[in-house]
Amino acid sequence: MDSKPWMTRRAVAAGCLALGAAGIVAATVRASGPTVWPDRPVRVIVPYPAGGSVDLLTRIVAERLERRLGQSFVIENKPGAAGNIGVAAMVASRPDGYTLAAATVGHFAINPFIDTQAAADPERDFAPVSLIYELPNALVVPSRVPATTVAEFVAWAKGQGRLAFGSSGVGTSTHLFPTLFAARTGLDAAHVPFRGAAQTIPAMLSGDVAFAIDNLTSYMSYIESGQIRPLALTGTQRWPTLPEVPTMAEAGMPDFDMTSWAAFAVPAGTPRAIVDRLAATLADIAADPTVRQRFAIVGARALSSTPEQVAARAARERPIWKETVRIAGLTS
Repeated sequence: MDSKPWMTRRAVAAGCLALGAAGIVAATVRASGPTVWPDRPVRVIVPYPAGGSVDLLTRIVAERLERRLGQSFVIENKPGAAGNIGVAAMVASRPDGYTLAAATVGHFAINPFIDTQAAADPERDFAPVSLIYELPNALVVPSRVPATTVAEFVAWAKGQGRLAFGSSGVGTSTHLFPTLFAARTGLDAAHVPFRGAAQTIPAMLSGDVAFAIDNLTSYMSYIESGQIRPLALTGTQRWPTLPEVPTMAEAGMPDFDMTSWAAFAVPAGTPRAIVDRLAATLADIAADPTVRQRFAIVGARALSSTPEQVAARAARERPIWKETVRIAGLTS
């Protein structure tokens, strides 16, 4: 018989305290994990300058993320190299859910076919979260150009000699579309790459470039003010807020029906629990009628998806963009 029962009672009590402490530690570990993400501000990289379509639309979404998740979503513009600098910064960050990037169709489906060391591999280096938006590109000219249709513009342009067009960088859709347009219409056109539409537009208004096929959102306020005129839109149907503007196909230019789109992406290895929570929140935001209206006013359509749907869309469009890159002479 144990002559020191008090030692047994003390041992039992100590064991209970230890178990209790272990439970507290475990609960603390669980609370600090993805289940309470985010518990500090989140960096949202926009790989283009402030004022362009990607910046504008991402800011609308970030504002709603703050309201729904209770943390700041801080926009950081990191333009350059057709958006590759900003995406590279996202890829280099810790995969903890606190750095996102608004990656475009260029990062997901075009860059793999262009010889550029700045490009990240979308299937290796980063992971999709959810689609954010899609929008048509618009063939736009400054109001001083005496053309109101695509045919009139082509006829006018051929009498001007070499004309310059602006884009958001080599290999972007805003470079590839005008290159194809010039090739198919026989225009003598020189490419002038900028860091984004925020730089292309002033160049167009000052006379340095004569046209662009660029994201509609970036140009809406200038279209409304009459400074810039849209001649046609890419996509399969007319845009609701510009019903008088024909599609490129209607204007006699088939095979210009692809839209521009963007999706949030995170570094490869980011916990799936964080990705799923972010995707679910983005689905709620895209379904908000107020958000959908704000997007429509500026020329975009709010979207959401699963990560797998983003990857599937990119895979579906890569063959088309691969051929476009080849025709533009940019194949690596």
